[in-house]
Amino acid sequence: MQQINDIEAGRTAIGIEFGSTRIKAVLTGSDNKPLAVGGHTWENRLENGIWTYSKDDIISGLQAAYSSLCEEVERKFGIALKTTGAIGISAMMHGYIALDESDELLVPFRTWRNNTTSAAAKKLSELFEFNIPERWSIAHLYQAMLDSKPHLAHLKRVFTLAGYVHYLLTDECVLGIGDASGMFPVDSKTLDYDKTMQDKFDKIIKSCGYDFKISEIFPDILCAGKCAGHLTAKGARLLDPSGNLSSGIPLCPPEGDAGTGMTATNSVLKRTGNVSAGTSVFAMVVLEDKLKNVYPQIDMVTTPDGSPVAMVHANNCTSEINCWAALFQDVLKAFGQEVSPDKLYSVLYSSALNGEKDGGGLLPFGYISGENITATKSGRPLLLRSEDASLTLSNLMRSQMYSALGALKIGLDILFEKEGVRVDKLNCHGGFFKTPIVGQKIMTAAANVKTSVTEEAGEGGAWGMALLAAFMNSDYSSLADFLREQVFADSKTIDSEPDEQDVLGFEKFMQSYKSALPLEQAAADYI
Repeated sequence: MQQINDIEAGRTAIGIEFGSTRIKAVLTGSDNKPLAVGGHTWENRLENGIWTYSKDDIISGLQAAYSSLCEEVERKFGIALKTTGAIGISAMMHGYIALDESDELLVPFRTWRNNTTSAAAKKLSELFEFNIPERWSIAHLYQAMLDSKPHLAHLKRVFTLAGYVHYLLTDECVLGIGDASGMFPVDSKTLDYDKTMQDKFDKIIKSCGYDFKISEIFPDILCAGKCAGHLTAKGARLLDPSGNLSSGIPLCPPEGDAGTGMTATNSVLKRTGNVSAGTSVFAMVVLEDKLKNVYPQIDMVTTPDGSPVAMVHANNCTSEINCWAALFQDVLKAFGQEVSPDKLYSVLYSSALNGEKDGGGLLPFGYISGENITATKSGRPLLLRSEDASLTLSNLMRSQMYSALGALKIGLDILFEKEGVRVDKLNCHGGFFKTPIVGQKIMTAAANVKTSVTEEAGEGGAWGMALLAAFMNSDYSSLADFLREQVFADSKTIDSEPDEQDVLGFEKFMQSYKSALPLEQAAADYI
């Protein structure tokens, strides 16, 4: 059996991605198709005003996801997973992991969800003439400097989550260029941190009395296809405490979930784009030319091979929908009805298609956390409605799904209308699109461009990370060629063209959404 031969001979690749609520591990075979999938559910915590995961959460979650993968391999194929051709680590982008000389955490890990660096982000954006979002690592570092945080006296390294886990497994202080571009601005010509901006910030560091430099504390940058180290004996034991996994396995550059999303949707060429929608939502468009202006709603990052990308990132997407789903599940249980989560979500999402085109006068804000795009510092989920609104299940679900894309829509309008950016279609993946047609149809209305969902889209970023690992071991020099010829050559897609009435309905909803933003922004002052 070819699949068993692949596993035993190590003609496989493993991708592990740390998402906001789930750590997923995927094993692919020589045909780049998933052979087995494992996972572990986890959740960030709000501690002392900081959204974080502990070091124990990270390590135990890594081990649980990998163990789950191994169990699936043994269940399906009757063999133990002892080796693989390559491993790749991915995680939600941005944030701040600060280590001392002994590689101990100096402060709790700051995730992308923290909106606590507004002063630093504003000053850096002005200094660099380049948008620095609050969630970027450099914003967290500079905010700590502005606040004279004592941990800076002991600072040795700064990582994203993906880079940190990779470091634990390999002892290599490196990062994929896509993830690195969410730490500090990257120059797509030199494929390194922007030198001019580095020099400017190093002067600030010195003026604040610290003796480190960006080049000394941030990871070295590698592009897709390069080897980023090998699994050490210590790393093998950390990943697989059972002792089955061999050391010496090569690892590709660790990447952020934006880069794996682009890879998993074959969106690394110019005029391609993708949308990843789950706990958060972001759209990535590979640019033909630089943007004419700087916008706080748009981040400039890169593909895993270094091409410039415009990124619109919203902190909130499906979390509030999940809360409503849990409520409906409780109602069903109260009536003695047992419905599987998959069935529940399928029915709820599908009902949205029967709702009025503009949401029927319902106006939700699903802000579990603050939202940078709309300058909302704290999350306060709201459900507003006009006195004559039609409060039906279909309208509720349609308006909730509209709202999940509301902040994203504001950023996309800047790209497409103000900047005239062209994209042939947006490739979609993530939980928002799991129910066929529904999420895709609403995304098409929001962007007013053609969208596409591939049959592999449900595998998500962990599969994209496995593809980057496999690319490292391939004979291809171009990531785009590898994806087009080896991965997606026979891929089946579902395409959706904009429907005029859906587009007009979404636009009408957005008029109310933007008008009511002051209510959402003020809610934290009273609730």
